[in-house]
Amino acid sequence: MQQLCPSPKMNCPRHARLAVARVQRVQQRTGIAILSRSVVANAAAGIASVSQNGGSNGNGAHATLTPVTPIAAPAAPAPAPAAPAPGVLPPAAAFNAIVAAGAAKAAMPAWKTFLMGIMAGCYISFGGFMAVTAATMCAGLGATNPILTRLVMGALFPFGLLITLVCGAELYTGNTALVTAAVAEGKATPKDLAKNWFWSYAGNAVGSLLMVGLVAATGLLATSPVAANMAVAKSALPFGQALVRGLLCNWLVCSAVWMAAAATSLPGKALAAYLPVMAFITLGLEHSVANMFFCSLGIVQGAPVSWGAFLTNNLLPVTLGNTLAGVLCMAAAYCACFGAAGNKPAATAAPAAAK
Repeated sequence: MQQLCPSPKMNCPRHARLAVARVQRVQQRTGIAILSRSVVANAAAGIASVSQNGGSNGNGAHATLTPVTPIAAPAAPAPAPAAPAPGVLPPAAAFNAIVAAGAAKAAMPAWKTFLMGIMAGCYISFGGFMAVTAATMCAGLGATNPILTRLVMGALFPFGLLITLVCGAELYTGNTALVTAAVAEGKATPKDLAKNWFWSYAGNAVGSLLMVGLVAATGLLATSPVAANMAVAKSALPFGQALVRGLLCNWLVCSAVWMAAAATSLPGKALAAYLPVMAFITLGLEHSVANMFFCSLGIVQGAPVSWGAFLTNNLLPVTLGNTLAGVLCMAAAYCACFGAAGNKPAATAAPAAAK
């Protein structure tokens, strides 16, 4: 052991000799050189020197321990930037969002559905008010080219649906698709559907009539023939034509509601609401809640149309057509594609009969 010390005259302290002996025994037993003899000797000499000089370096100065510079751990890689959220949900995810929205509407208490139905009737009427005002101001232009009047009305009417979608309100025509999808997927009951349809429709009617009274009170359209002419033309439609126009109209409106649910940004929702609604106004199709405002305003302004004629010749068939579109063209079709019925596993083939 003594030969490990750098100087024969140096006496290694006992604990240093024991440490060196342990290392030496391990090396002899395993045959593995854990530390070289010079490293062990230098360590023992250092310990002995500190012990003999009482912690000094032999010249009276305290021994200075060289600080060990820690080795910095490799920096963790920077996290990858999060992928931007898609601007629109894929169709299957949009369907799930529609079902969830329909279930929430179905679970809403009757008083809230009615109140939010009134708000939807008012919002749609705001769009109608804007459209009639614009058509009145460009009546001369429309006299020579009627399509321009429809384009102007179509360009301005959709903001009523956008307010309904963004602020939150219960529009009957949209609910024919949303709540029906929730019922088909088992998230609501037929009783919930009937409650939602009844109170949202009643609320839409009350809101539309309320806006008719307010618009009439403003006097802004007192001399406008636009609403009166619309009431006369709409109430003169044959029952079948009104029904089919109502079906095609709400197919577009429900498509707008569907796309707005799939959009994840306000500009996306605005575009979704704008294009289909502009299309149905420009095409001359029939929307029951919009007609509650247009025709009622025309009757109040003196159109030669009775309330009974409006209700039976227009509102009834148009409402039926709107309902069929929401139930069949949207809810049933997309439930078959993306709902539980469309995602059932294929039946396995029957095993072959034993010979």
